[in-house]
Amino acid sequence: MLDEILQWDRDAFVYLNSLGIEQYDAFWSTVTKFPPWIPLFALIIILFFIKFPKKDALAMILTILIMAYFVATVTDLTKHVVARLRPNNDEELNTLIRILRSPSGFSFFSGHASSSFSIITLTVLFLRRHFKWVYLFYIWPILFAMSRVYVGVHFPIDLMVGALVGIFSAWLFYKLYGLIISPYLKSVRHV
Repeated sequence: MLDEILQWDRDAFVYLNSLGIEQYDAFWSTVTKFPPWIPLFALIIILFFIKFPKKDALAMILTILIMAYFVATVTDLTKHVVARLRPNNDEELNTLIRILRSPSGFSFFSGHASSSFSIITLTVLFLRRHFKWVYLFYIWPILFAMSRVYVGVHFPIDLMVGALVGIFSAWLFYKLYGLIISPYLKSVRHV
């Protein structure tokens, strides 16, 4: 069963990667990096300070940063335990695919997917009652994750598992924020 899933994953990757068009290489090569998304992060920070008192906004941003560190740690540990080669480093695949980036680390699961989905999901959980359009922020993790197949460095399952880990981590940290940090901030306000 696992062999069949892994074969489907490889076949799906080769098919999806082969859909790449040279005219879009620059776009996907840019989308796959963090710096072009800095204006989005700045907007998120501004929205926190617009809708919440300063201490609450800082606590929420700090929660997102701690969660991002947690997700990065879990991702790195998993990559070293599973040790799945990236498609661009797999000798059976790298002659069949388009490769626009050549990282040397392991593939399972995608740090781009886990980090971006965790950050946006926690942001949405915090801001959804104040901005109905906040769900549009999911454009970032979707494009960010899709770019990893396009540039030749992640299999689809790497992205799906990374997204699920990110979403679950965001939900967990949102619950922890509600149990630990939010009551503390309310008690400080009433002193």
